[in-house]
Amino acid sequence: MDESSRARRRRAAADSGPPRFVDRFAPEVTSQDEAAAFGGQHPDDDVDLTLQRVPTVAAPAAARPTEGAPTPAADRAPAGVPIFEPATGPVRISVTPPGPAVSTGNAPFHGTVQPTDADRIGAQPVLAQPVLAQSPAPVPAPASFGVSVHPEQQASRALPQGEVGAAEPGEIRMPEPAEVRTAEPAEVSAPVVSVAGPSAPTGLRPRDGRKSFLSAGTAVVPAETGLRGVLTRLGLRLAPSPAEVAVRADVAAVSRHWPGPRTIAVVNGKGGANKTPTTVMLAAVFARNGGAPVLAWDNNETRGTLGWRTEQGPHEATVLDLLPQTGALLAPSAQSALLARYVHHQTADKFDVLRSKPDVLATQQKVTSEDFDALHEVASKYFRLNLIDSGNDETAERWLRMIHHTDQLVIATTTLEEHAEAGALLLEALRARGGRYGELSERAVVIVSQSDKNGTQSQAQSIADGFGDLARRAVTIPFDVALLKGRIRFSALRPTTQRAWLAAAAAVSEGL
Repeated sequence: MDESSRARRRRAAADSGPPRFVDRFAPEVTSQDEAAAFGGQHPDDDVDLTLQRVPTVAAPAAARPTEGAPTPAADRAPAGVPIFEPATGPVRISVTPPGPAVSTGNAPFHGTVQPTDADRIGAQPVLAQPVLAQSPAPVPAPASFGVSVHPEQQASRALPQGEVGAAEPGEIRMPEPAEVRTAEPAEVSAPVVSVAGPSAPTGLRPRDGRKSFLSAGTAVVPAETGLRGVLTRLGLRLAPSPAEVAVRADVAAVSRHWPGPRTIAVVNGKGGANKTPTTVMLAAVFARNGGAPVLAWDNNETRGTLGWRTEQGPHEATVLDLLPQTGALLAPSAQSALLARYVHHQTADKFDVLRSKPDVLATQQKVTSEDFDALHEVASKYFRLNLIDSGNDETAERWLRMIHHTDQLVIATTTLEEHAEAGALLLEALRARGGRYGELSERAVVIVSQSDKNGTQSQAQSIADGFGDLARRAVTIPFDVALLKGRIRFSALRPTTQRAWLAAAAAVSEGL
């Protein structure tokens, strides 16, 4: 066939419709030897080519079918349904469902096309390209993403593996007409963009998503007291009893260090109500367990006895000796050891005492509000906890200023009715004043000491119950002869009394 004949046949094919797939991609054959490379047939002879690697797709309805070709599939399939023409060569396509949607031009399909060696021209794979006989217009996605999604792609995404319409291995399945579910534009799914802030870097696992390797538990210390403690020392290591557990809880409460100094005021307008022993015992419990400086301060201008009931240091200094030195002790260069010249250290119970001067008249040891503020500033600088033993004059400047600096109010009383009544009247008066005074009254702790050896525990408890509506807590202390007279030491008390004072101090600690 000469060159002019071939040119005429190409022009006739061009006039008859769009170029066929093979005409656009097959190389031009210029001789019989080159035609032999295509299985002995010329590519223009409308004969199946042995090396043709792609299926022939359905032509549009306006195009004329090639002579001898099968009936167009568009004539035997409903409109709008994707169709395929039978492949004219040995095309082997492997499809692995389910997979991401692969765009193939007009219509997407699901699966991964894996061409074999025979399906390659050179090093380039040849992919099947299914088309729609009547491809619907793409459904626009939101403008912020700049993508468009076909309704069939939306429908095919909704078909899980194993249901009708899902592709089996080795075949390409498109949805039947009843399976196509076109989503409304508002339902088009778009790529999810995750924007991570500084607290959640992209790609990092949230901290709370992983179980920590650290254990939050605390090792349980075996029993140390009683019969259980004896058996533990013999090697049995028994758990502590409920009573020992309660003791440990109270010890932990009084051993706590607060963020800043704290002031506790022990008050009662009636003399002999056990204010001084209460101050000494609370100071001893906090100092013996807390491991930091604690001060017991006698704020009584009328014969205060705190100095008499405690151990004296190597000097006789009182609050009147300390007052002129407050400026020097507050200086940045002041050393804490210098304070030992003015306070008396209790070698056994580990707290310090700031004494008053009981051998002079009250008019000779007047302390103004400014004086008290300076003394309190020194005490707060050098001690973590200040316990103030107050006088009986509730109108004195030093008494009122003490209340101003108080963090926890303690009402000391005995089982005597007049002592309990004086304490109750004080709480009611403070509550009536409102403001800070009212808050101190509501959070107060009442410590009822059984001062009479002939009294009973039920009497003390009855007094404590009477303060139920006036204070936050009310605790009782059993009678102990070691508290009647002379110097007071915690180790001289009976075990039951020591336990009671530990519980009382723990109740006070709750308000700090």
